[in-house]
Amino acid sequence: MYATAKDLRFHSKELLESVQRGEEVIITYRGKPQARLVPYSKQKSETDNPTTGLFGIWKDHASSENVDEYVRELRKSRNL
Repeated sequence: MYATAKDLRFHSKELLESVQRGEEVIITYRGKPQARLVPYSKQKSETDNPTTGLFGIWKDHASSENVDEYVRELRKSRNL
């Protein structure tokens, strides 16, 4: 389905309903395709690691293997 930028501005609800039904909507500006509306689907990336809540330089940090315990230890000093 094609829609103009003006359609997007004034009929966004209808366009989103079309996308929700599974349609792909191409948005044109001055007759040239500029954008594509597609249904949102969360893609699991390779970096997602369900075993740990930490990432980056902290993911392999030895003292933080158990994230919940590590955070409790950090917060313990605040409660004194």
